[in-house]
Amino acid sequence: MAGLKDKRGFIDKDRLDLSERKAVEFWMKRWGVTRDQLTAAHRKAGRMTKDIAAELGKKR
Repeated sequence: MAGLKDKRGFIDKDRLDLSERKAVEFWMKRWGVTRDQLTAAHRKAGRMTKDIAAELGKKR
């Protein structure tokens, strides 16, 4: 559960859940990466966005 389900458009800024399309699209656009790059970084670093950003060499 990456975001609050009762709030439309809410994106959890601390955790990334790859099953949430809007969150994946948000972080892809923010970091300028592809879905494959994001997925690989998520698998390697875990679900915390600060760790994924570090893996991608981006600022959170």
